[in-house]
Amino acid sequence: MASPPPTVLHAEAAPVLDLLTVPQVMDRLQLGRSAVYDLLRSGQLASITLGRARRIPTHALTNFIRTRLEQDTA
Repeated sequence: MASPPPTVLHAEAAPVLDLLTVPQVMDRLQLGRSAVYDLLRSGQLASITLGRARRIPTHALTNFIRTRLEQDTA
């Protein structure tokens, strides 16, 4: 007797939220730790805090870069 086909559950199309660590942002921007924390402190780069850990959403990094590019071309 054949078993029934597996049920495939399709999740709602929820946006994927990737979070980066400060060292990952340092690598991507080729900046030092204090420069990244200065961007976070000044509000130029958005982040969230989970316990004692600071995380930067990838879309926040993309928005920061896009804003800087627009400022440089203006």
